[in-house]
Formats: sequence, C-alpha cells, structure tokens
Amino acid sequence: MDASPGGAGSPPAAPPPAGPTPTAPAGAGPTSASGVLPRRVHAGYALGSLATGAFGTVPGLLLLPYLTDTLGVAAGAAALLVLLPKAWDVLVNPVAGRISDRTRSRWGARRPYLLVAGLALGVLFAAIFAAPFGAGPAAGAYVAFAFLATATAFAFFQVPYVAMPAELTGDYAERTRLMTWRIAVLALAILVSGAVAPLVRDAGGGGVPGHRWMGLFVAGLIVLGAVGAFLGTRSAPGGTVGESEPTLRAQLAVAARNRPFRALLVCFVVQSAGVATVLAGVNYFADQILRDPKGGPTVLFACFVGPALLVMPLWTRVGARVGKLAALVAASLIFAVGALALVAAPVLPPLAVYLLVALIGVGYAGQQVFALAMLPDCIAYDTARTGRRQAGVFTGLWTAGETFGLALGPGIFGLVLQLSGYVSSDTGTAATQSGTARLGILLGFTVLPALLVGLAVLALRPYDLTPARLAAATPTPTPHPRTHPADHAVVVGEESR
Repeated sequence: MDASPGGAGSPPAAPPPAGPTPTAPAGAGPTSASGVLPRRVHAGYALGSLATGAFGTVPGLLLLPYLTDTLGVAAGAAALLVLLPKAWDVLVNPVAGRISDRTRSRWGARRPYLLVAGLALGVLFAAIFAAPFGAGPAAGAYVAFAFLATATAFAFFQVPYVAMPAELTGDYAERTRLMTWRIAVLALAILVSGAVAPLVRDAGGGGVPGHRWMGLFVAGLIVLGAVGAFLGTRSAPGGTVGESEPTLRAQLAVAARNRPFRALLVCFVVQSAGVATVLAGVNYFADQILRDPKGGPTVLFACFVGPALLVMPLWTRVGARVGKLAALVAASLIFAVGALALVAAPVLPPLAVYLLVALIGVGYAGQQVFALAMLPDCIAYDTARTGRRQAGVFTGLWTAGETFGLALGPGIFGLVLQLSGYVSSDTGTAATQSGTARLGILLGFTVLPALLVGLAVLALRPYDLTPARLAAATPTPTPHPRTHPADHAVVVGEESR
C-alpha cells in the first residue's frame, strides 16, 4: 500500500463533506469506496496540462525576446506589454470560477469549458505571433491586444480544470496521485513546448515568419491537450451545482478566511514570479552569458525541465515520508541554492552550468507537485467547514495569482533589462550589449529568482493543514442538501434533470 504524502504511513481519507454530494454524470464509472480513481481518468485529466503547460511556458520564454529582438519594442515597454494582459486575469479568473461553479450541463460543471475555452485558446495563441503589422509600435499594440484575449480564454479553461481534482475524489492521498500524473504531463508539455518551440521558430526562418510557425505549433499542442482532457474525463465523477455564497464578494471573503489557502497562495504567487524570471531569461542568458544563441536555449530548457520527469516518483516518496509542507519547503530551497550558485556561470565550464540548471529543475519539480497537491486539500477543508461547494472560487483566485506571478516574472526581468541598458533590435537577432546589460541579465536569471523562490517559503508559516485536521473539520453530513434552482445557474447543452 502506498504511503500518503501527508505523513508517514497511510492517513485516513477525508470523509465526504457536508452539503451537496458529488454525483457522476450519465454513463460515468464510479470511483471505489476508497476514492481511488481509474487510471484512464488520471491520464485523461493530466492531458489538460498540455494546454496549461504550453501557454504557461512559451509566452514566458519567447514573448519578451520576440518583442525586444524581433519587433524592436523597448525593453521597458515590452515588460509592460507582457505584464498587463496577464494582470487582467487577476480580475477574470475569480469570475470564471464563479461561473463554472454555477454551470449545469450534461457534461458537468467544468468539462464544457475544457472544450470551448480550450479551442479558443489555441486559435488566439496562434494569433499572438501572426504579426499582421510587421515591426514597431503598432505591432506591439497588436501583441498586447491578442495576448489579452488569449489570457481571457485561458482563464476560462484553467480555472475549471484546476477545480476538478477536489471534486473527482475526496481521498487525501489520491489527490496527490492525481497531481503526480498531472505534473508529469505538465513537465513533458513544458519540455516539448519550451525546447521545441525555439527549434520550430529557427526552422521556419527566424524573425516574424519563424514565430508564425512556432505559434501554430504551440496552438496545436494546446488544442490536443484541451480535447484530450475533455474526452479523457468523460467517465469521471462530476458534481451537481451546490449551495454557495450568494455573491462573488461573499465567496472571496470565505476564501480570505481560509488561513491555509491564504498562506499557500501567497507563497505560490511569489514563487511563480521567480520561476517566470528563469523562463524569461533563458534566451538572453544563452545568448549573452553562454554565447550560444542557437543551441543554448534548448539545452538550458531541457536541463531545467528534464529532471522533473525523472525525479517525480522520488518527490512523491519524500512527501510520503516528511509530509507535503516540509517537502515543498525542501524543494524551494533546492531551487534557491541552485540559482544562487549559477551566478558564477561566466567562469564555470558549460557542463557545470547545465548541471546547476538541472538542480534548479529538481527543486522546481517538487515545488510544483506539492503546491498543487496542497491546493485541493485547502478546498476540501473549506467544503468541510462550510458545507458549500465553491472550488471554482478558490481555483479562480489560485490561477489568477499564478497567472499574475508568471506575468510578473517577465515584467521584472524586462525592467532589469531596461535599467541595465539593454538595446532592442527589429532584425530578429539580438544587438551587441554592454557589460552592464550582460550583468543585468546574469543577476536577473540567478539571484532574483533565488530570492523570490527561497524567501517565499516564509509565507507558509501559518499553514497547518494536515490529514487529521482536515478530517476533524468535517461536520456530520447534511441529509438533504439544497441546490440552486435552474434559473440561478448557467445552463450549457442539455439541462440536468
């Protein structure tokens, strides 16, 4: 029997929460009494990470250099163009969560958004790199508008997607297993999209034409992931529209009162910004520090993400032994130590640089696994306390914070470039840079993410959610839960009977 990541041995599964009891849609295969899900549901749900991984990676990796070195946008302005559209998600994501919480359809509350928003996300992503106005200010404005529309579509895909684990199973350990599948596919998606996208760009001739081909390639990955998740979860348990707070403001207040969720969210947002500075700096670091603008970005990215595929089972065992919280702290510190050591890259041999990047990747893998495994625990804790099903609100806040963090990283890195005197170009090739600009790139790629990821663990001090605490918070189930009438829900497809 597998040990739970929540501590040594196998903790008791969390009892079903009070309030509305999730039910399976027509034709769904039920879970076992222990809450264990079929592997086809694990795999199907995980496929959605092809979409989240591709969108979460490629803009952070290529959009800033696309603006500065292909469209000729100044580094400071490019930083704002990358930051502001995603900052919009801070407002959109909670709304998307509330809408999905109140949706009724023959496909369940979440799955319609996986399909519709996922397809829109793919089309709009390709539009970001279409460059209908060539280079210059008009091209930058177009990118900002297209990126804003894409971020909105992503909100309506990601929020329902992230909300699903808390409703698929009530078992504490099973949620970690589900997240392990998801993070494994996420790591693969990040590796494929991040390592192959630059190769597709270069094979397409670089510059504007190469970025157009790259946009189409990544759009294909997004559509594959969205359709795969929609089809792969068709036999998974779903949930009815349960009673929740009557207004969005009231729901946000409930989330604010969830102390474990609040601590975890702050930590994850700051750490996402740290991870995003690494992604934003890969091309600049390979070009200006390693002097390898062609193969360097792909090798660096493979070293960063590749270890995640190898160490995922190891991190699961670590979590089973020491608990999710301690494992998250350990992974974060590994990331920070590796990033700080990388500041010596100008005097290190390339092999040593790549090994340090791999060490950062080991920490990144654990940080992602345990943060995402702790989120459903926080949602289940709220459901147990309140008896209301509002996973979409929590995941809306979570994904808004994550998206903001992933946008803040490139924004900060772009600001560092601007302050250090980075010179933009509209030729598709980086201009010659000063020593000060190269120093800014080095510090932005190493010291800055180390501080963000390492110091963020201090925010976890109030986090005290354990399997025993989660079980103790569960009240006696209510025999006859109330549900919203149909006219208070969003109806998609056939109305649920």
